[in-house]
Amino acid sequence: MSETTTGGIRLTMGPIEWLLVVILSLLWGGSFFFVEIALEALQPFTIVALRVSIAAAALHLVLLTSGRSMPGGLGLWAAFLGMGLINNAVPFTLIVWGQVHIGSGLAAILNATMPIFVVLVAQVATDDEKINRARFAGIALGFAGVAVMIGPAALANIGSNVVAQLAVLGAALSYSCGVVFGRRFARLGINPMATATGQVTAAAIILAPLALAVDQPWHLAVPELEVWGAIGGLGVLSTGLAYIIYFRILAVAGATNLSLVTLIVPASAILLGTIVLGEQLHITHIAGIALIAAGLIAIDGRLLKRRAFR
Repeated sequence: MSETTTGGIRLTMGPIEWLLVVILSLLWGGSFFFVEIALEALQPFTIVALRVSIAAAALHLVLLTSGRSMPGGLGLWAAFLGMGLINNAVPFTLIVWGQVHIGSGLAAILNATMPIFVVLVAQVATDDEKINRARFAGIALGFAGVAVMIGPAALANIGSNVVAQLAVLGAALSYSCGVVFGRRFARLGINPMATATGQVTAAAIILAPLALAVDQPWHLAVPELEVWGAIGGLGVLSTGLAYIIYFRILAVAGATNLSLVTLIVPASAILLGTIVLGEQLHITHIAGIALIAAGLIAIDGRLLKRRAFR
């Protein structure tokens, strides 16, 4: 029987939730690749503004064609604005700006600190997602697995570009605040589709004027087709579809469980590269994935409880 908190959050995820976490890791794993392509032709604010604007347009279109409408109310849209700021506008911009100066591998390691931040924020801000030894040990194992899997090469310049590294860490902290803050939408009875649409719409309202004022994109050369493809992938897949799944997991399994996706993102990216692109799978990749798996087993807890019972 799964462990359920007083707030209705299942601390132990079921097969559907774990499947959604894996799918979300694939969608977010692709975002680092899409950003690398987009940075060849576009500036950071322009990339993130296009990302959330395309996502907002796609989600509003889905709502329209399905006959559903967005909920109203000034208080609710103020909450969407706050969520769009701390869960989209700030972290997207910090990560894209960070990737201008550091590699995607190091950015993925730094971004994988998000579960640690979520544990700390949830410990202070929630009553039903307190840390325990199994969860803390599991997160530590998972983070070690990410570092081992990506390898020492990504850490070679860990002492340089400190500001860029702090930017990505700041994004992880911002995400952690967003994932805890976002729990309120499920309590308000807002479904994942409407929540995702409201969040990215608010983020587009924030970011579009900034991109126009700071980047002045009309002065840039017209991007190649692959750049537009990357922007489309960022908007529709890594943002629009991803945040529908994100809020579905958050409503059922809580902030800490949702944050585990950042540990799986690098593993998903490496396995996709091996299967789809024929890239070589190294022993460090296998060891890292094994550590992440051990961490997830510790966090899930059911196998350990079964062994202890026996």
